[in-house]
Amino acid sequence: MNLVAIILTKDEAVHITDCIHSVAWADRVLVYDSGSTDATCALAKAAGADVIFHAWRNYADQRESALQAVSETWVYFVDADERSSFAQAAEIQQRISDPLSGEVRGYWVPRDNYIMGKLTRHAGWYPDYQLRLLQREHAHYDLTRDVHETVTLDGAAGYLSTPLIHYNYRDLAHFIGKQEGYTDYAAQSLFKQGIRVKPQNYVLQPLRQFLWRFVTLHGYRDGLHGLRLSGLMAWYEFQKYVRLARLSKKPRQFKADSG
Repeated sequence: MNLVAIILTKDEAVHITDCIHSVAWADRVLVYDSGSTDATCALAKAAGADVIFHAWRNYADQRESALQAVSETWVYFVDADERSSFAQAAEIQQRISDPLSGEVRGYWVPRDNYIMGKLTRHAGWYPDYQLRLLQREHAHYDLTRDVHETVTLDGAAGYLSTPLIHYNYRDLAHFIGKQEGYTDYAAQSLFKQGIRVKPQNYVLQPLRQFLWRFVTLHGYRDGLHGLRLSGLMAWYEFQKYVRLARLSKKPRQFKADSG
């Protein structure tokens, strides 16, 4: 099969052993660590994985440098809080060994997201395709993207049917902590694009976000869980424009202070 499973890590002792075991079907497992201070690296070696250190810059850089660090034909990126399966292994082996798939340079992988302990199939969290199975020599990451990294393939992409299991957002505090970071990044991105806040953004954008997730993406089918997630995402859509407004005011404040 000539495939390496790569796991990016930073202080993932809680997850790393189970994650490595779930991809033990690969020819090799590589833990690409960015400076863990817990037992991540020791546990990874004990579980049979190779470990390489690479200083953190951003997600795109980490994945791109990992691609350059291996020689296998196929690379499968799996996060520490994700789990593969033997069913997925069988599908991957079949897909990359099929001579009819010779022009396919990568595969989108669906994910089953467990959010706050609940399997979440609506509100935008399923199938949640990620382009993770890559033919190494034909894949390159966009180094201008700090988070939500994107990969470009020199060729076509296919789709797997068997999902990764993703233990996403342990609890409400974990969810909020992650969204705070994503919201700051989104506001900064809008600011760099020259976009500025309009009064209606504070109402219309959160409302659209809620209706999109709860109605269009069928969040209501997840009951109160879907309602809460849709409401939280609407709140952070509102916060995105609050933070964009703060960024927009900073230059004027600086000029006023300096005068």
